Amino acid sequence: MISKINGKLFADMIIQGAQNLSNNADLVDSLNVYPVPDGDTGTNMNLTITSGREEVEINLSQNIGELGKTFSKGLLMGARGNSGVILSQLFRGFCKNIENEKEINAQQLADSFQAGVETAYKAVMKPVEGTILTVAKDAAQAAVEKAQDTEDCVELMEHTISAAKESLDNTPNLLAVLKEVGVVDSGGKGLLCVYEGFLKGLKGEKVEAKTPKLDTETLVNEDHDFHGVINTEDIVYGYCTEMMVRFGKNKKPFEEQEFRNDMSEFGDSLLVINDDEIVKVHVHTEHPGDVFNYGQQYGELIKLKVENMREQHREVIRKEQNGQDRKDQDAPQTVETAVITISMGEGISELFKSMGATHIISGGQTMNPSTEDIVKVIEQSKCKRAIILPNNKNILMASEQAASIVDAETVVIPTKSIPQGITALFQYDEASSLDENKNHMETALETVQSGSVTFAVRDTKIDGIEIKKDEFMGLAEDKIVTSDADQFTAVKGLLEKLLSEDSEILTMIIGEDSNQSVTDQLIEWIESTYPDVEIEQHEGGQPIYQYFFAVE
Repeated sequence: MISKINGKLFADMIIQGAQNLSNNADLVDSLNVYPVPDGDTGTNMNLTITSGREEVEINLSQNIGELGKTFSKGLLMGARGNSGVILSQLFRGFCKNIENEKEINAQQLADSFQAGVETAYKAVMKPVEGTILTVAKDAAQAAVEKAQDTEDCVELMEHTISAAKESLDNTPNLLAVLKEVGVVDSGGKGLLCVYEGFLKGLKGEKVEAKTPKLDTETLVNEDHDFHGVINTEDIVYGYCTEMMVRFGKNKKPFEEQEFRNDMSEFGDSLLVINDDEIVKVHVHTEHPGDVFNYGQQYGELIKLKVENMREQHREVIRKEQNGQDRKDQDAPQTVETAVITISMGEGISELFKSMGATHIISGGQTMNPSTEDIVKVIEQSKCKRAIILPNNKNILMASEQAASIVDAETVVIPTKSIPQGITALFQYDEASSLDENKNHMETALETVQSGSVTFAVRDTKIDGIEIKKDEFMGLAEDKIVTSDADQFTAVKGLLEKLLSEDSEILTMIIGEDSNQSVTDQLIEWIESTYPDVEIEQHEGGQPIYQYFFAVE
């Protein structure tokens, strides 16, 4: 019988729990409801607990309270994705409950599981049953009940795991989508893996690490740097140009469609937003002066900005030729207000930068940045204020967690897609207050619908749609609305859901795996079917997703 758990024993539990989750991360990933190639839940939970494990291994303590603080901090900073953040919150509450203890008994172990559940539920704005939260809650309740008739921590842990398994098996009865797809909750499965590893550590057993597969492609490519493949002379429109025009009484009447058509003649990467008093324009052009002269027909120019993109590109090349490390080039700059966006694809990153983003964090569906990644950017920028655009629903909680622990006054704009991020960022005004920008940017999200196209990684059926492995899927926001082996048919089906006779602007962000003939076919179809819709194209270069769409 084990009646007490000290810091050393708790460290063994953590190490074995982390190893067991690591061994089963692929299995947890495979339980994701949507067959998109993101692999997020198992990957994120694994990276999160690994961060906690690493902190524990370098800061071992016999005192369980001290070790708990170390574990909690490692989880907090390493948390990735919503599942990782929830896992970190579960053990934040657990560790908070033991922080003044040198060792704990079975009753305190059960109470700590319960404290973790209460903390995690508070951290989630709208808790959903049939998820990791439910499994944690049911397991903790069983632990508290078992603690009434046992002092053996091993016996209590075994009972906790049994309740967690029963709860996990019941998740499809609580969440209809799990039953339809035929899986249990992935986050709940990940938590069960941790608890099973805890039991191994508690009993003095070891979880053997699985031998990882050798990724030869990564070994071949990881040391190669392909930056600078684009030649400076290949940049067709060299000036990133922005202006704001306040409409004048005795000036040319503003008609949006005419304005857009005329502005599109000046270059590419055109973005236009207007209200009754002002129009804001972003365009890449060869002749910024012509853009400004055109704008003056409508009123007074109140904000102007021009950046020479060729010179910026030359500077990058000069630094690389001088042997400067690219990481140094990408180090966060010092600013009063940091505007931080999560981005995937060089084209999208450049677009965000040209629109006013001060810091870009690479990430997205295949690799969610951790809380620490976001915190480091804010701290290194030495900013007084920060705005975070996560641009992915699975990065939202990590962003909010980062905002809660930095000294700078920080707000999170709840952007759940790249198109939403672009729409929100276009509303940013560096002269406005943090609250004003937050209000304007969040309001703008109500005007845009987002869509994306990717491929299925397995056969499944969801929301009544039959999906076959390797088919192209169209997602409206985060709901699969179409699937087809033919890319054009799949994208067309998505756009038919997104576009209507009231639609005015379609922004198309083209990924690295898109097909030019499909793109041309799409544009021809849109122009003939929706003649009043203005099409704006951007080369995003994003992986995984062939297209992102925004409809306004």
